Amino acid sequence: MADASIVKAMAKAMEMMAEKTSAATVEREVAMATVAEKAPVTAQRHVRTDLEAKLPKPYMPRAMVAPDTENVNGTWGHKHNNMSVLQQHAAFFDQDGDGIIYPWETFRGFRDLGFNMIATFIFVFLIHVAMSYPTSPSWLPSIFFPIYIQNIHKAKHGSDSATYDTEGRFIPANLENIFSKYALTVPDKLTLKEIWCMTEANRNAFDFFGWTASKLEWGALYMLAKDHEGFLSKEAVRRCFDGSLFEYCAKFRKSATRKMD
Repeated sequence: MADASIVKAMAKAMEMMAEKTSAATVEREVAMATVAEKAPVTAQRHVRTDLEAKLPKPYMPRAMVAPDTENVNGTWGHKHNNMSVLQQHAAFFDQDGDGIIYPWETFRGFRDLGFNMIATFIFVFLIHVAMSYPTSPSWLPSIFFPIYIQNIHKAKHGSDSATYDTEGRFIPANLENIFSKYALTVPDKLTLKEIWCMTEANRNAFDFFGWTASKLEWGALYMLAKDHEGFLSKEAVRRCFDGSLFEYCAKFRKSATRKMD
């Protein structure tokens, strides 16, 4: 009888342990879930759950490099010059390297990238009107509308992809999630329609400036870097964030012009 009682007690204890283990497993699954049944949008826009296997600490903002799962150390050969990733993005347009971008420098930069005169004038006007005063170290505005690279993080707008944080660092996970959520036609490539859907999804309420700025920025990037099939690749987007794409495109266009001459 005693042995039977012991066996019964042990069986009951094991059953309770199994139930606790099962409950703990369910709790872990719920805690790590990326889809909520009553929020269909969470099922429509997938987020990556495998990033840590391919990129160390993908959710940690990087100050000076823009890595992804294929380029864990950022852009090979690109010099960061101890600037934040957002500062590097803007530095291409600083033609004389003095840390200040004037409208005529932005004009030359866009022309070097191959944009026509009309588009260049529009971009120069919008960029400097929007970014000059927020980046200025003075309370008094300048009639020359300069953009100060040191303070470029102050010109960050809302309704964006949040791949830059508010200090101008780069968040790899947010770059990867752009493509896991919206690249539905070809993995790691965006169509123009998918870019539109992304900018619509990123809209913050009543952020009219952010809505417009985001569409203009992504539209300009699409014009600059789309491939012959009309896709914008993840590599092009990543290199846009650290500015190395601008350097590459300007050098490529200059080389092509020389060959034609």
